[in-house]
Amino acid sequence: MLVCAACGQDNPEIARFCLACANPLNGAAPASRDERRVVSVIFVDLVGFTARAEQLDPEEVHAILTPYHECVRGEIESFGGVVEKFIGDAIMGVFGAPIAHGDDPERALRAALVVRDSVEQMNAERDLDLAIRIAVNTGQALVSLGARPALGEAMVAGDVVNTAARLQHAAPVNGIIVGEETYACTRDSIIFEPAPPVVARGKSEPVRAWLAVAAATNAGERALSHTDIVGRTRELDILRGVWERVAADRTPHLVTVLGPAGVGKTRLGIEFARIVTEAGGRIVRGRSLPYRESSAYGAFAMQVKQLCDIYESDAIEVAAGKLRQTVTTLLPDADARPVTGHLEILLGLDEEGTVGDRETLFFSTRCFIEAVARDRPTAFVFEDLHWGDRTLLDLVELLAARLRDLPILLVALARPELLDARPGWGGGLPAYSALPLAPLNDGDARELAARRLASVAAAGVAARAADVAEIAGGNPLFIEQLAATVGETSEREDSLPNTIRGIVAARLDALPAAERSLLVDASVIGRVFWRGPLERMADSTEGLSDVLGALERRDLIRREPVSMIEGEQQFGFNHVLIRDVAYDLLPRAKREQRHAVVADFFESATAEIGEATAAIGRHWRSAGNFERAIVHFLRAAEQAERGWAKDHAVLLYREALTLVPEEDAERRTAIRRRLAVASQALFHVPDARLLERRE
Repeated sequence: MLVCAACGQDNPEIARFCLACANPLNGAAPASRDERRVVSVIFVDLVGFTARAEQLDPEEVHAILTPYHECVRGEIESFGGVVEKFIGDAIMGVFGAPIAHGDDPERALRAALVVRDSVEQMNAERDLDLAIRIAVNTGQALVSLGARPALGEAMVAGDVVNTAARLQHAAPVNGIIVGEETYACTRDSIIFEPAPPVVARGKSEPVRAWLAVAAATNAGERALSHTDIVGRTRELDILRGVWERVAADRTPHLVTVLGPAGVGKTRLGIEFARIVTEAGGRIVRGRSLPYRESSAYGAFAMQVKQLCDIYESDAIEVAAGKLRQTVTTLLPDADARPVTGHLEILLGLDEEGTVGDRETLFFSTRCFIEAVARDRPTAFVFEDLHWGDRTLLDLVELLAARLRDLPILLVALARPELLDARPGWGGGLPAYSALPLAPLNDGDARELAARRLASVAAAGVAARAADVAEIAGGNPLFIEQLAATVGETSEREDSLPNTIRGIVAARLDALPAAERSLLVDASVIGRVFWRGPLERMADSTEGLSDVLGALERRDLIRREPVSMIEGEQQFGFNHVLIRDVAYDLLPRAKREQRHAVVADFFESATAEIGEATAAIGRHWRSAGNFERAIVHFLRAAEQAERGWAKDHAVLLYREALTLVPEEDAERRTAIRRRLAVASQALFHVPDARLLERRE
């Protein structure tokens, strides 16, 4: 079997294109791949149905369970989850595998809220009295990406599953209970109430829990901090200049702001909206949604509704009346009727109407937009356009190409994935600008980190702003999440918040299989890596140069001009978080095997001098070969001592000592003595034996 890299669908070995999404399978991964992933598990269980089923005929049980199963499965899958198994009247779903989306805990909880409401609606429509308990838990698991849940094969294993099952038993009837990590990842988008800790079988401590009540934000939206925008003066000046030219010269223009998740596109769009409003212009915003509620023209439909004062709560008749009134006000009667009819179809207000061809539909939308801009200079902002349907992308490009002599600015905010779906985006348009949004520079990143640390009242951690900024790589969202973690724990955490892991993992999952696989292999080598060990780890070196070039074009790695190993091309990860998340995907056994390959390469390619010797030791330690690791740590420590780097020697002796078995007393004593001598020289303590006893 082959697993599609785009959607995770199983395909037969002879298939060239995915049976589900039609993407080419030349980069498909073998079906047996296992990875460590952060996933969100959802359990949905009927309350008291087993006892009730004893009183029912089997056909009656089937008549109840079938629509219930279909309802729950449909809602879970509509939010991007996978139903892993049915256990009687209990259903287990997984979010974050086989594909991460970047917001899987939130997706799982939104699915849970909709399932709760859907079961209530099913009760009303079918005269039933079903009651459910739901639990959602987030954590690390071993995921078998080639598993086939439909055939009963388990896809996810780990404590996160067991804890979710325990939480589900403690949930109130028709309630949704979540674990601590799910709460931490979603508290800005979901309304919670505290719940008593759950005493769970097999857990040494009670499990902290919360009850999910309702969504706090619309799907796809993220609560923004109230901190002033930092470090985007140049980008705002560019947007201001384009707007002023559009408004003064009546020259329509398309600007695409491109940047990875969390880099600040939405915040930049809000600041730009303020500039437009202060200049007397109109700002109209629409968002493409990542799941479920999304429609073909979702973002544009939102903009039309905003212009017509249509609310989602309006009845169809009310919404259609508002649309007709707005269009009639803007256009002559002869034009208003067909435009209104076509917009009703586009907005889903007329389920029976049809349009002869798409050009006619697009012409009507163009007439409407032109009429809006004649009244007042207008900027249409399309947020998250990378999630937009192909027809929406066609519409935006057509408008940008055909609008003339009007003060209209089209602003697209998108991740780089937009260019994967539409490589020629903006090409050939009469007025088009691309505005890449890079991470904040070091100074701005530190300033933002200091502000965020202060805002979370993290006493005594302001000095950590530089560390937070460096780890986050200048990404404002990552800075915010890391600052919140520091503020809550009052200590530096080695592990990344799962909100960050999810975003980075989603970017990796969006890569073609060959590029993703190479990144994972490179992560074993370190933040800096070389082609040589990659060739040794790869099943085939064919196309390796092309894959490296593709990753460099995606700004994930960089080719460095100077190499520390003669004859070996040196590369580096552009962001340490990409390296860390890629590395964490590897199961322990595969990590050990790859670390051994890297250690062998360094032994053959380097003179084992200085830090190279210590690096080889660490790779052997990670490979599980402690004997070879000890040899290299001791050799590196001796070299450090000879160079009077006594503090470094102490650290290396300590690393070696931790690997020597307790029963090998003679060797442990010998290393302790050498450690004591190095410590004596470092601290000028006359009695080295005192230090030795302290060890």
